[in-house]
Amino acid sequence: MLQAVINAFKIPDLRRKILFTLAMLAIFRFIASIPVPGVDRDGLKEFVQNNELLGMLNLFSGSGLQYFSIAALGVYPYITASIIMQLMTPIVPRLTELSNEGQQGRNRINQYTHWLTVPLALLQGYGQAILFSRQPSPSGGTLLEGFGLFNGETALPTIAILLSMTAGTMLLVWIGELITESGIGNGISIIIFGGIVASLPGAVGALVTGSSVSSNVMGTIMFALIGLITIVGIVLINEGQRRIPVHHAKRVRSGRVYGGNTTFIPLKVNSAGMIPLIFAVSIMVFPGMIAQFLASSNREGLRNFAGDVSHFLSPTTVQYNIIYFLMVVGFTYFYTMVIFQQQKIPENLQRQGAFIPGVRPGRNTQLYLSRVLNRITLVGALFLGLVAILPFIASRITGVNTLLLSATSLLIVVGVAIDTMRQLEAQLMMRNYEGFIR
Repeated sequence: MLQAVINAFKIPDLRRKILFTLAMLAIFRFIASIPVPGVDRDGLKEFVQNNELLGMLNLFSGSGLQYFSIAALGVYPYITASIIMQLMTPIVPRLTELSNEGQQGRNRINQYTHWLTVPLALLQGYGQAILFSRQPSPSGGTLLEGFGLFNGETALPTIAILLSMTAGTMLLVWIGELITESGIGNGISIIIFGGIVASLPGAVGALVTGSSVSSNVMGTIMFALIGLITIVGIVLINEGQRRIPVHHAKRVRSGRVYGGNTTFIPLKVNSAGMIPLIFAVSIMVFPGMIAQFLASSNREGLRNFAGDVSHFLSPTTVQYNIIYFLMVVGFTYFYTMVIFQQQKIPENLQRQGAFIPGVRPGRNTQLYLSRVLNRITLVGALFLGLVAILPFIASRITGVNTLLLSATSLLIVVGVAIDTMRQLEAQLMMRNYEGFIR
């Protein structure tokens, strides 16, 4: 491994890409530390850490949300816009036509995604700011002072805050695209990866200096073992695939014979990645967010209803984790089928004169691939559901409630690390160097 790193820095082009990526991550961390005015940083940090949805958004912002920096929204609005565009592509005829136009069409869809990111960032920023402006601060007042869009005295500062947060999101998206073009690739994922890794030393320190290590040594050791087993399982599931053999018919053109070889279609066990977890968490914590707004209502009935909803959907309850598990499994199947339909594998095989041995082209190929994908997705869906509720299970088994990484964090860290290593491996192998993976 050390020799592979040395070899990577010996290659000028690869060294430039690695150093450029590190420089962009340093700029990202600097942006994430610039707060907007009027924020009680200590009180806001405590409030974010105790809220499941805000904790996930803080993850995507690289801990920028807990300080309410100009990068507090992170790249989450862009991820949401990308998911919306992916789901709308097979529904909207215009988007379907663009998806069939090659790279030019994909560039146009990417442009639409950027346009959609701006209003989503404005709405998300306004919602978060309104929530913080209504939460009492431990030092008195509220967590965010001087925020009000429909107040003459606070309108201009409010607009300035929203525009700066939206600009921060678009700046992070631009940095991610720079990493994709001039760095080591996967720019948006590396931005999220950098935010998670940056918060890891603090989480490790909290676990080591906390009471869990001294009062529950065996529980802490079991907690570490569960974490290691989960990482190994994520690697195996992410890399697991079912290879469907494909035979290409022989064709004669200008006296030459083409085709006749056999390849395969790699159907991944986990084709959906972390998207089902994002869907499920967003939906599960949305009623709790509404309940927080209603908790300050003047009507006693609404306050009691908000308290009941918050208690029922608390992440520490059994019913919450059961519903969470079922939603992750369901969204995994849903998103996998959406991705499979967009790939149009049966049509492409028929157009290329290829076929699966023993399966007729066309609709029969579609049904066969769907059956195989449903079977292997069951394993991936159950695993994702298990990883999603792993913090709850681990805390019950070990008694340790300080979690270093959530389920989504583990999937992102492991997935991005594997993809980055694979890209560096390809660069080294092209230049006849021994790579990272042996």
